[in-house]
Amino acid sequence: MLKPGSAEEAAQLPPRRTSAPVPALAPGPAAPDGSRASARLGLACLLLLLLLTLPARVDTSWWYIGALGARVICDNIPGLVSRQRQLCQRYPDIMRSVGEGAREWIRECQHQFRHHRWNCTTLDRDHTVFGRVMLRSSREAAFVYAISSAGVVHAITRACSQGELSVCSCDPYTRGRHHDQRGDFDWGGCSDNIHYGVRFAKAFVDAKEKRLKDARALMNLHNNRCGRTAVRRFLKLECKCHGVSGSCTLRTCWRALSDFRRTGDYLRRRYDGAVQVTATQDGANFTAARQGYRRATRTDLVYFDNSPDYCVLDKAAGSLGTAGRVCSKTSKGTDGCEIMCCGRGYDTTRVTRVTQCECKFHWCCAVRCKECRNTVDVHTCKAPKKAEWLDQT
Repeated sequence: MLKPGSAEEAAQLPPRRTSAPVPALAPGPAAPDGSRASARLGLACLLLLLLLTLPARVDTSWWYIGALGARVICDNIPGLVSRQRQLCQRYPDIMRSVGEGAREWIRECQHQFRHHRWNCTTLDRDHTVFGRVMLRSSREAAFVYAISSAGVVHAITRACSQGELSVCSCDPYTRGRHHDQRGDFDWGGCSDNIHYGVRFAKAFVDAKEKRLKDARALMNLHNNRCGRTAVRRFLKLECKCHGVSGSCTLRTCWRALSDFRRTGDYLRRRYDGAVQVTATQDGANFTAARQGYRRATRTDLVYFDNSPDYCVLDKAAGSLGTAGRVCSKTSKGTDGCEIMCCGRGYDTTRVTRVTQCECKFHWCCAVRCKECRNTVDVHTCKAPKKAEWLDQT
């Protein structure tokens, strides 16, 4: 078992690779002035074309591990930096846990935003998972980075304690006697190894951002840390009583992970209170985006750019629009047809649903149910008018 910051840990984590310098090209024979001018013009046109066609930033794609399932092959995962690829190759069993964590946090993201215009939609067979929507430094990007980091911590920590990984097990540091409001107790059982989960998640998830070292990388690192902290925040104390007839004269306790839903709920509240910031001139910190705005704390999610409204299909912003989304006719919240449909109105379709009902247990051993038919009205958002749609794409 590795201790945080120990020499053994440093020995197990592989060093970064540095790329070799590109050799200089030998000068060729002198060309006529007209040829040189044409060559310079052609090169300038090529550079301009590249600037116009390439996105400002290629989004991280380690998230795609969740779509691979048990078929995680490190060399075939697009977008991994060398540090991530080295960790992937050295710890294949941990990468399976990372994949499980990716599927879990994406499901949680979709649960938290199921009633919102942006509903954390993923794109099939897209290595960026969310498409261009993550290129904007918005609240949504802040939430995704935070919950993805939290999902990795949660999955690895759980796998350690369940004995699924050879490199870690129960928390080796929680030992001896302690006390709480109920009195003294002994640490025992199998405390979840949050230390290892946080340490590996930080090494793997943060690797790309530490290489880029720009304002967006600073934002992502901050939100990644918020996600890791959120998992630690909801560790709970579980105890077993000892004594005559369960008198609890002695207690043995251990720390356990809470359900990931608590972390998702917490980060969703952080999303609502996210702080808009700008990077300082030295690029090492944040400052409030406008005078009078409060400064961000270590537990706040931070973002740079305002979000699009996500009402209509906007390929540049990565918005899929809300046309065809199911809404509630009576709700005044974000799932209500007025807000969800952005004032465009909605269509109503009468649908008959068949469900199992009046289920009874028959000895032995079967449960028999009747089929109940229920007719309901389903409301879906109208698509924007063609002229309005063309203005947005």
